[in-house]
Amino acid sequence: MFQPLYVAATGLSAIQDEILGITNNLSNAKTVAFKKERSEMESLFYVEKSFKDVLYQEMANAEAPPINVEYGTGVRVTATPKDFTQGTNETTSNALDMAIQGEGFFQFKMADGTLAYGRAGNFHLDNDGNLVDPNGRLLAAGLVFPTNTTSVVISQDGIVQVAVNNERTLTEIGQIPIARFANQSGLKSIGQNLFQATDASGEATLGVAGVEGYGTINQYALEQSNVDVISEMMRMVMAQRVFDTVTKAVSTYEGMLTKLEQMKS
Repeated sequence: MFQPLYVAATGLSAIQDEILGITNNLSNAKTVAFKKERSEMESLFYVEKSFKDVLYQEMANAEAPPINVEYGTGVRVTATPKDFTQGTNETTSNALDMAIQGEGFFQFKMADGTLAYGRAGNFHLDNDGNLVDPNGRLLAAGLVFPTNTTSVVISQDGIVQVAVNNERTLTEIGQIPIARFANQSGLKSIGQNLFQATDASGEATLGVAGVEGYGTINQYALEQSNVDVISEMMRMVMAQRVFDTVTKAVSTYEGMLTKLEQMKS
């Protein structure tokens, strides 16, 4: 008897998860290189009942054909994949800001020695001259900038050249590789704009920026979030309407149960 309440609960739970994802997207609309997520849903298993139409059998004076009736049991969220479409690039005045134009990720070295990947290129130098992200994670390329570096030139293929003490001569200190995945949608989000490789994504393949499908590196630029605020607000309104409709269905069912109890008494 309470099956409709269970179905409604699955719907409310799925919509709640979708609203949570939309809220997270909107909250990160200004986060550098943030990639929005979406919710994918599917129906749960159907319950099938079979019976014969007795009225048909009496009127036709023949064996009634079986009638199959299917009852849905609800909905669930099956995946929340990231949308890795390119965000717009914004020009900055920081020589260490970099944006990847095209496919690929920067590779970072975590504190535990594992590797993580991200597209946010808002870098700075730590006290040892290492290129790090805003949370102090090392760029895995292992670049070390000389003391008193006064200018930095980064080419689109990731080659880094520096000048010390305002000298005109540039010295190459290394090259920043780009990482790609067979299935980037399979990457695992670990927060702070970083991802880790999984069995679904496959292992990272490092390559030279701008070569064989790898994106190029643009200096003095940052990739912005790919969240479209207007689209997300429209999704929020639609989700809210569905939530309200399911809630009204629950109220209607509760009213039916109340009337049924009154009829019994």
